[in-house]
Amino acid sequence: QVQLVESGGGLVQPGGSLRLSCAASGIDFSINAMGWYRQGLGKQRDWVASITTSDRTSYAASVKGRFSISRDKFKNTVYLQMNGLKPEDTAVYYCNIAPVPYDTWGQGTQVTVSS
Repeated sequence: QVQLVESGGGLVQPGGSLRLSCAASGIDFSINAMGWYRQGLGKQRDWVASITTSDRTSYAASVKGRFSISRDKFKNTVYLQMNGLKPEDTAVYYCNIAPVPYDTWGQGTQVTVSS
């Protein structure tokens, strides 16, 4: 059974940093790429970043150069380091497999960027 637990969100000022974590169970990291997604208030859920089984990373244009995805395959955990945060990064952040996520989602973690 797939279970995804995101954490690490919070309130941060513009220009600040946060590191999100996602503990994934029921997902085989050796055969699945993992991704981060986000959903702003009243908006659709969008892809943010992903990392392949060979640790190749890719990013949405809006976060490239500011965010960094990584993973620990021994802990079945994926991370998202977010630097240079902007108000438009405010959203609930979720992890899931990539590029086509499971229908099962975690509760997400809220990131709010505001002064």
